[in-house]
Amino acid sequence: MDHDRHGTRGSASFGGLGARDVVESVDLADDPSVLDRGGPWFVVVPFEGGGRAWRFRDVTASSFPPDDGTAAWEGPAPDAWRTSLDARAYEAAVRTVREEIRAGEVYQVNVCRVLEAPLPVRAGREPDARALAGVLAAGNPAPHGGYLHVPAGSGVEPVWVVSASPELFLSVRDGVLTSGPIKGTAADPGGLTAKDRAENVMITDLVRNDLQRVCEPGSVEVVDLLAKEEHPGLVHLVSRVAGRTRTGTGWAEVLAATFPPASVSGAPKSSALRSIRRLEPVPRGPYCGAVGWVYPARGRAELAVGIRTFWWSGGVLRFGTGAGITWGSDPAREWDETELKARRLVGLASSGVRRSKEDG
Repeated sequence: MDHDRHGTRGSASFGGLGARDVVESVDLADDPSVLDRGGPWFVVVPFEGGGRAWRFRDVTASSFPPDDGTAAWEGPAPDAWRTSLDARAYEAAVRTVREEIRAGEVYQVNVCRVLEAPLPVRAGREPDARALAGVLAAGNPAPHGGYLHVPAGSGVEPVWVVSASPELFLSVRDGVLTSGPIKGTAADPGGLTAKDRAENVMITDLVRNDLQRVCEPGSVEVVDLLAKEEHPGLVHLVSRVAGRTRTGTGWAEVLAATFPPASVSGAPKSSALRSIRRLEPVPRGPYCGAVGWVYPARGRAELAVGIRTFWWSGGVLRFGTGAGITWGSDPAREWDETELKARRLVGLASSGVRRSKEDG
């Protein structure tokens, strides 16, 4: 059996919960109602939908499971990364979206590309997701960072996702459903533009509409609008929307109303999704989906939007980056935004070997 480097059958850490020793995996496309009972469930829902949930034997309130001193990360070479859309193709996609906006088909579309680099199994072991999570936590701390790694051979569906997400998709606490859309990114606060602010307001309204589908009438409100959040190397505009969920509402209804996240799809959402399918040559996978946990027994949940997220399968490490396109978009500037979002994290993932403090 291919255990991970901590001697357990998988491990995870998101939103203050750490877990070890996987015992069950459920296909959410077949049974989303599993998220309404038991748990806690660690969840990955790809942007394209469906998703899975994993349950672990040992769950603790901690940022990471205890380190056994063996964690190490050896990433791909910095020059090994390739992109699904180069600058010319990406800028052409931006121009296409602007024409769709001119024609009245959409107001905003999030256009993304996927970077990938070879990262093979070494010495019979998969790359250590926990070790990459440690590299990102040290070099790019994020409010919704974490990882989920169930190796092949653990007896359930494998998964390998590491995220440094700054964005809250959904949280549940005391019956209140909250979302924190990010729209507007620049290297510093002075770089944020009127286009960024208008885009944020547009997407915040879309989130408000999504939450109204599953919340008590009159309870949904924008509790924060256009707040500036600084993160390593960049700044975001962040808003926050909250409402009280209707009695009897389950996760099947919540996900149907809110997924995929508004900030990484567009407005109107259905039209934006059609544009994305036409313009993006590869699936996004966990990128722009949902990652985190749902704890129905405690009425709690913490799900991040899967941005600034790596995923690994078949000997390939992948990372997604994108930008929101409006009528006010400049193609070259939007390409530069995707570069800004990727540069620091891809650099960290390509930084060679990081060993635990016991190794010096």
